[in-house]
Amino acid sequence: MKPLVPVFCQALVCLASAVAPALAPAQPAAPAALAAPEAEATDAAAMSADSTAAAVPAKAQWVLSADGAYAIDQRAHLAWPRCVHGMRWNGRTCTGQPLLLTYTEAAALATARWKAEGVRWRLPRVNELRRLVNKRADPPGLDPELFPNAPQDWHWTGTANIKTFSVNAYKYDNVQQGNSDRSANQMAFTQGWAVDLSSGEARGDIAKSELLPVRLVRPRP
Repeated sequence: MKPLVPVFCQALVCLASAVAPALAPAQPAAPAALAAPEAEATDAAAMSADSTAAAVPAKAQWVLSADGAYAIDQRAHLAWPRCVHGMRWNGRTCTGQPLLLTYTEAAALATARWKAEGVRWRLPRVNELRRLVNKRADPPGLDPELFPNAPQDWHWTGTANIKTFSVNAYKYDNVQQGNSDRSANQMAFTQGWAVDLSSGEARGDIAKSELLPVRLVRPRP
């Protein structure tokens, strides 16, 4: 009689090879892409999805929209235009020159886009802009893969300047310096918060009449 061990082993090998594919881990589905608003339509509409996907940085927190014009922060649920206001996404990079605006003009721009597109565009908060700065880079700044050709300058934020305070108008030093409640509070309304995107530094004493770049932000869908 022939031994049964080799036959039994062959059966186990066949069974293992049949079961192995069923136990393989499923691949995660790709994140949904953000459709760019019509007001931001560029030459990128003609680009294929494959060429854009190849440019997505290997960062779990960030993905790019289908046309590549937006960098989407999946952790904060925000969508950032890859180009500042005035520059345009051409399917590969940001071209043109940034338009420098006063604080009032920047706030009006956000309101106008909200009304025109039905999307809640706004000026970013201080902490939101500061999170864009990669301080570990040398030199620090925005990630060029996410924000190519980005100006490394001070940018307006929507953070309110709440440093209003009361001054004793009857104190001799204050009278001599011309201080009053009105002048102290007026200073808070004439100054705004901005962030230096070359370092992440934030200041709340920037005159709102200054001309600075603007990078609006919107919620991701």
